[in-house]
Parts: sequence; C-alpha cells; structure tokens
Amino acid sequence: MFRFFCLTLVGILITATPGFAQQTSSDSLSELSRRIYILSGEIERLKLGEAAVKADTSLFGFGPAASKIYRTERGVSIGGYGEGIYKNYAAKKQDGSESGKVDNFDWLRAIIYVGYKFNDKWLLNTEFEFEHASTAVAGSASAEFVHVEYLHKPGFNIRAGLLLMPMGLVNELHEPTVFMGVERPMVEKYILPTTWRENGIGVFGQSPDGVVSYRTYLVNGMKGSGFSSSGLRGGRQKGSKAKSDDFGWTGRLDLTPRPGIVFGSATYLGKSGQDMKLGTKNLNVTTSIFEGHVDIRYQGLWLSALGALAKVGDAAEFNQAQGLTGNASVGDELRGFYVQAGYDLLTRSKHNDKSLMPYFRYEKYNTQSSVPSGFTQNPSNNVNSLTVGMAFYPESRIVFKGDYKIVKNASDTGVNQVNAALGYIF
Repeated sequence: MFRFFCLTLVGILITATPGFAQQTSSDSLSELSRRIYILSGEIERLKLGEAAVKADTSLFGFGPAASKIYRTERGVSIGGYGEGIYKNYAAKKQDGSESGKVDNFDWLRAIIYVGYKFNDKWLLNTEFEFEHASTAVAGSASAEFVHVEYLHKPGFNIRAGLLLMPMGLVNELHEPTVFMGVERPMVEKYILPTTWRENGIGVFGQSPDGVVSYRTYLVNGMKGSGFSSSGLRGGRQKGSKAKSDDFGWTGRLDLTPRPGIVFGSATYLGKSGQDMKLGTKNLNVTTSIFEGHVDIRYQGLWLSALGALAKVGDAAEFNQAQGLTGNASVGDELRGFYVQAGYDLLTRSKHNDKSLMPYFRYEKYNTQSSVPSGFTQNPSNNVNSLTVGMAFYPESRIVFKGDYKIVKNASDTGVNQVNAALGYIF
C-alpha cells in the first residue's frame, strides 16, 4: 500500500509539472520509479521494525522462526508456523482383523511467535499454540514456551520461564520445515516425550568458535500420576499450575566439529511423586531419561539418529498406588531408537531455493522394555515402524510432505497409514 502511494504521488507530480514529460526520457522515468519502489520498501521495513527478519537461521537450539528475536536489533519480532495433516489408515490390522481406524484431515497446529528485545541484554521470547483448529471441538490454546533471557556473553546466558526441555532432535526444533516426515518420530513422542515444556530457570551458551554448546535447567518435576503403560507423556505438566513438591534437572551438550554436523546427548533427572503416597509412605518415583543423537547435513544428504532410555523408580509401588495390575504396569524401563536419512535431489541444480527430498525413517521402541516383578508386558507397546516418503520445498519456508508408514507390534495389531502434510514457517 505504501509503495502504491509513493508511485501514485510520483505520477501526480509528473502530470502536474508543465513540460516534465517532454523533458524526461522514458528510461529516466523507469529508473526513477525503480528507485522510489526500492526506497518505499526500505521505509516499510523500517516501519515494521525487525519483525520483518526472515526465518532462515536457527540459534540457541530453536527453529528458524523461533530464532528471529535473536537477530532483532530492538523491539518486536513476529513469526510462526503451521501444519495440516491428512491420515489415511489401512482397513486391516497386521493380523487381518478390522482396524476400526477412521481417516482424518486435521489442521494440527497454528503457531504465533512473539518476541520483544528490550535492549542488547534483555529479551522476551514466546510461542502460543492453537491445536486442531477449534477449541469448540477437540482443539486447545496453549503457551508452548514463555521465557525472559539475559544475554551476558556467548558462553553464559540466563533463561527463565516456561522452557522447552533440551531433549532430542525435535523437542526444540519442531517447526515442520526442519524435521523429516509428516509425523514426528514416535520415539520422541513416547519415550522423551515431545513436545515437552516445564517451568524453570537455567543457563545456556556456546564456545567462541561455536563448536561446543550447552543448555542446563532446573525445572518442576513431572507428575507421575500421569504415567501409564504407554509412556511418560501424561506426566508433562506444561506450565499449568504445575505441582512442585518435586523438582528435576535437565542438561544438554552438543559438539559441532564443522557446520552441518552435530553430535550430542541430553539427560533429565528428577522425582515425579509430587506427594504421591502408598499408605503413609511418600513415593519418589525417581525418573531419569537419557538420549544420544547425531545429525549430519552435507551437500544434500541429511542423516540423523537418536537412541533413548528412560527409567522409573518405585515402579511396583507406583502400580499399587495407582491400582494398576497385569500388563497395565508402568514400565520401569522404556527404550527406543530411530535412524533416518534423506537426500535433496535438487541440491546440484540451479534451483537452489527449491528442494525435493525422498526420505525414510526406521524406529523401534518399547514403553515396557522392563516391568516390575509380578507384572507382565503388553506386546502392543513393543513397536517398530518404517516410514518412506517425499518432501518438496517450493522455497525454504514452505513444505509439502507425503509418506507411507508401516507399523508393526508384538501383538500383531499394528495399522499402516498414508500421510500427507502442508507446513510453513514465517
């Protein structure tokens, strides 16, 4: 609109100035219009402030859109992402019985990032999430993270508020353009469990050469009463009136020996009892999660892998306190891993703003890898899957994905599915 106004004003001046058109060549008018168009664009950018920063760089463990505030000189930064997913389920399970699954098309997430840089040292970064399109049906509106940061120096900075746990490859980097596949890895859903955030405070930083980076936080503990045979996801407190009788600690260390190559690991240690009792005895429900990961991106090749192990203490007493019997036991050990690879077929073409990437992912996990004595494992929790698909990026901030996912478990009740997705960041 502003550019249109500027160009219109020039036209009025030219028309109203006697002899101007006769004295000025068409080439000069064209050059003048071009310069005014560029100038108006610069003025627009200044009026918007650094909210117009392009979402193309990941910093401090966040995705490109969530990182915009760090490249803002002062004031407001706005970004976001979204993804819609279509799932078509097979009519039959592994064993040939009816799956009973209903196909669905879900606008899964619409996200707004709003940041504010008070000065060179202090900033606010926030993510607000709207899931499943409408709270009137099955949707929700949540704060995904909200934290104030003090940027002291590259090696030592402070972050406090509602924090994303620095676990795995997807929990912090969960924008749809920066993870492989229509769906996030199941290992990072049921073992870690993504998306995972808690209230807390901590420090983060990196070495001057960027080779070593770290994050470490003290957070409220998980709520063990939400644990189940299918994993730890129900124990996330998400910052909402979080019970804090017990606390946890998480830390992450990454090594980047050269750009595009990352090796690292992360740990969570805490108590999840939150005043849970068995008779008069308080249960600690000590919870520990360990993961190691690698991510390699080199000349169109994208290769990554992750392994995870979780342990739950007092599992037998926990089951008794929760009234769990038989194969409904919470696992006292949960294990999983995945490997995935993709290759950009257009990496050597002249269309360097586009990408066409076939990919695959193999993963295996068991949320009851071990259960307490006197309980049994549910074979449906011992799962492996293979996903094969394709992702097309018409430009780096928009992606179309499609894949076929083969799901098997030890009870022969796995259901295959075809997935498709549209995702974007800005």
